[in-house]
Amino acid sequence: MQWRQGRGQHGADPGCVAHPLDSGDLYTCANDTRKTQVDSDGQRRMNPETPTGLDPGAAAQRLRDDGPNELGVSQRRSLRDIAWEVVREPMFLLLLGAGAIYLAMGDAHDALILLGFVIIIMTLTVLQERRTDNALEALRDLSSPRALVLRGGQTLRIPGRDVVREDLLLLAEGDRVPADGELLQAHELATDESMLTGESEAVAKQRPGERVFAGTLVVRGQGMMRVTATGRRTELGRIGQSLQTIELQASPLREEVARLTRRLVVVGLALSLALSLLFWALRGGWLDAILAGVTLAMGILPQELPVIMIVFLALGARRLAGHQVLTRRLDAIETLGQTTVLCVDKTGTLTENRMAVAVLSVGEQTLDLRGLLPASLPEPFHELLEYAVLASETDPHDPMERAFHALAAAQLAGTGHLHPQWTLAREYELSPQLLAMSHLWRSSTLAREVVATKGAPEAVAALCHLPDARRDQLAAQAGRMADSGLRVLGVARARHHSGSEWPDNQHDFDFEWIGLVGLADPLRAEVPAAVAQCRRAGIRVVMITGDHPRTAAAISAQAGIESTAVLTGDDIAAMDATALAQRVASVNIFARVRPRQKLALVQALKAQGEVVAMTGDGVNDAPALKAAHIGMAMGQRGTDVAREASALVLLQDDFSAIVQAIARGRRTFANLRQAMVYTLAVHVPIVGLALLPVLFGWPLVLAPLHIAFLELVIDPACSLVFEAEQGDADLMTQAPRRTTEPLLSGWHVSLSLAQGGLVMAVVVGLYAWVLGQGIPAAMASTAAFVVLVTANAALILPSRSSQTSWHSLWSGFTPVSLWVLAGTLAALGAITTVPLLARAFGFAPLAAAHWLAAAAIGLSLLLPFHLHKIMLHNFRQQRSRRGKRTSPP
Repeated sequence: MQWRQGRGQHGADPGCVAHPLDSGDLYTCANDTRKTQVDSDGQRRMNPETPTGLDPGAAAQRLRDDGPNELGVSQRRSLRDIAWEVVREPMFLLLLGAGAIYLAMGDAHDALILLGFVIIIMTLTVLQERRTDNALEALRDLSSPRALVLRGGQTLRIPGRDVVREDLLLLAEGDRVPADGELLQAHELATDESMLTGESEAVAKQRPGERVFAGTLVVRGQGMMRVTATGRRTELGRIGQSLQTIELQASPLREEVARLTRRLVVVGLALSLALSLLFWALRGGWLDAILAGVTLAMGILPQELPVIMIVFLALGARRLAGHQVLTRRLDAIETLGQTTVLCVDKTGTLTENRMAVAVLSVGEQTLDLRGLLPASLPEPFHELLEYAVLASETDPHDPMERAFHALAAAQLAGTGHLHPQWTLAREYELSPQLLAMSHLWRSSTLAREVVATKGAPEAVAALCHLPDARRDQLAAQAGRMADSGLRVLGVARARHHSGSEWPDNQHDFDFEWIGLVGLADPLRAEVPAAVAQCRRAGIRVVMITGDHPRTAAAISAQAGIESTAVLTGDDIAAMDATALAQRVASVNIFARVRPRQKLALVQALKAQGEVVAMTGDGVNDAPALKAAHIGMAMGQRGTDVAREASALVLLQDDFSAIVQAIARGRRTFANLRQAMVYTLAVHVPIVGLALLPVLFGWPLVLAPLHIAFLELVIDPACSLVFEAEQGDADLMTQAPRRTTEPLLSGWHVSLSLAQGGLVMAVVVGLYAWVLGQGIPAAMASTAAFVVLVTANAALILPSRSSQTSWHSLWSGFTPVSLWVLAGTLAALGAITTVPLLARAFGFAPLAAAHWLAAAAIGLSLLLPFHLHKIMLHNFRQQRSRRGKRTSPP
C-alpha cells in the first residue's frame, strides 16, 4: 500500500493523511475523528486496529514528568544573570565609584542615598530587560517548529516543545523532526541529517524500526514515527546545539549605534579626565576632582542608546505579533522600513484561496456554472468532472480539489460517474518538470485500469501528444478563460492493461484529451486598498505565481498591480542574469514560475538595488526566502523549512498583514530615531552644568546623585513614551528609507545639539544670574535644576514626532506620556520642596512663587524648541529643492 499525504498540489499543511496498514489504507484527517479502512472489495469500514496515539491526559502528565521537548541550552537569562550584566555597565560602575568616593570623604549619608538610587535604577533596568526577554521568549515559542501528532484518535498540530515520549508523529516533506524516534511507516521518506553528521546527502528512511533524529529535515516523502527521546535526551541534545534562536543579529543599525556609543565614551572619558585635572589644578582636593570627573562622565556616557535600540526592536516585534506577524530575526524590523519591492504569491495571499468551479469546457461547448442548480449539469460535462475528481486526492485538502469534490457531490450523485468502490493503485505527483499529476485506479469490475490526469493545460496537452494546431486552439481557449481571472486546468484520461508493469513516466500513457476546467478564487476585499497603500509608500508589488499568464494579468488588474508585461517561467529560463535584471526593473507580473526560479528573481531585483521582501511556503521557496532581505513564510500553509529560512512568519496568509508589518516597521524606526534625538539633546545641558561651573569658578550644580535622578527621568521617557507613539500619519506616504540613510543624520545631530544647547544656555544663564543676585548657592542650584528637568520634560513634546505643525505637539498624546510627565514633575517637586529630600540632594526649598517661576521658564522653552524645528525643517526642504533644480537631468 502506498503512503501518501493530502497536501494537494501546493504543499499546504496536512489535512488528511493516509497510512498503510496490512489490510488497507487508513485515513486520518485533522479535526476529524474518522478512521476508515478501504478493504479489497472497495468498501470503507472502521478499522479496529487503528493507531490512536497517546491519550491526551497521559501526554500532559508525561510532559510534566519529563519536561518540555527543549535542548536545555536556554537563551532565557535568569534575573541573576540580568542583574550581573547591569552591574557591569559603565553607568553603574560610575555610580558605585561615586559612592566609594563619598565614603572616602567621610560622607556616609550621601553614599547611602546614592546607593539607594543605584538600587532603584538597577531594579527598573532589570525589569525592563526582563520585559524584553519575555517578549523574545514569547516569540521563540510561537515561531518554534511544529509537530503533527496523533493523540486520542485525533490528528493535532502542536508546538514541538510539547512532544513527549511515545507520541506518534506524522512526517511530511518540509517538516523539521522535533524528537528522536523509530520509524513505523514510510513512503519514499528521506531526511537531511547534515546537522548531526555534516553530510549533505539525503538519507533514505524506509524500513520500520529505523531511527529518525531530532533536528533533521524531511526532504522527501512522508512517514510515521514513534518518539523515543525528547529534549536533552536526543542525539542533538547530547551534542548541545540549539535549533531556534531569535537574537539581535549584526545589522547596520546595531553597528551604527555601537559606533556612536564608542565615540561618546571616548569623548566622555577624555573630558572627564581633563575636568578632574582642571578641578585639581584650580581648587585642589583630589577626591573632589575625581567626583567632578565622575559626574561629567555620567552625564556624557550614552548608556541608554543600546538599551533603547534593543527595547524598541523587541517590543516592536511583540507589537507585530499582535498583527499576526511573528519576528524570527529582530533586524528585519529595521529593514521593513527600507522595503522597495514586495514579492507575493497570488493564491491565498492576494486571493482568498477559496476555490469554486466556475466554467467547464468540452470541445466547442463552454458552460458557466455560476448559479447552476444541483443535479442539473448537462451530460456532455459529466465525464470532465468525473475525471477531475479521479485526478484529485481521495480526501483532499487542496482548495481546488475540494471544489471538484463539492461540485461532483452536487451534480453527479446517482449518475454512475462517482466511483467510491475503486482503489487508488498508483499516484504520479506534480513536478517542476511536468505541471500535471495522474492517478491510476483499479477495480474488480474494470477490465483495464483507469488513469486520470489534471494540470496546466499546456502540460496535459503535451501528455496527450496533440498536434500543434490543436494545442494552439486549446491554448487560445484556456487564455480566454484566464482573461476572466480563472485558474485553468486541463483534464485527460487513459487506460492501462491490468497486471502489466506501471510506467515510471506519465508520458508513457496513451492519454486522451477531455476538456478544460476554470476555477474562480476571489480576490481578497482588502487587497486593492493595500496595494494602493504600497504604491503611495513607494513600494512595488510584484506578483509571482504558477498560474496561467493571462490569469495572473487578470487578477493583477483587479488588485491594482500595474506592469508593462507578463514574464513566464520559460522567459526567465531563456535569460541570463544581466538580461533578467534589466527586465525585472519594469515587470511586476511573473506567471508559470517554478519555485526555484523565485531565487533568480530575488537576485535580479537585488542586483537593481532593490530591498526585497518575499513571501513563500514550500520547501523549494527556502533559498529565495533566505536570499531576500526579508523572507516572509506563510504560517498557515508554510513548511517548517520555509519558516526557518524566513525573517517573518505570517500567521494569517493575508496580504494586508504584510502591509501592516511594513507600516509597523516604519513606525518603530521613526520612534527609535526620535528617542535617540531626544536622548542626545538632554545630555547636552547635563554636560554643560557639570563642566561650566568648574571653568567659571562657580559652586557645582550637579553631583552623581543628581545624575542618577536624571537617569530615572530619561530612561522612562525614551523606553516608554517614544516607543508607544503612534508615529506620523504620513509614514506610509513617504518613500522607503534608503539603505545608506543613517539612524542619526547630520540634521538630526544638529537638531539635538541645538535643542540641548538652548536648554544649557537658559539653565546656565539663570544660574549665573541668580548667583549674581547674592542668592545662596543651594537655592540657585535648586532653581537651575527645576529649569533643567522641566525643560527636558517640555522637550518630549516636539521630539515625539518629526511633524512641524503646532497641532502635532498635542495630537496622539498617549496615556503613557501623561503618566511619565506627571511622574517626572511630581518627583521633581518632592526633591526640591520637601525639606528632608531637598537636604539629601543639597537643595534649598524655594518659595512657591519662585519654584513655579523656574518651572514656567523650563516649560516655556517649548515655544523656541518647536520654532527651531520648523526653521531647520524649512531650511532642509529649501536645500533639497535647490539640489533637485541643479542636478543633471
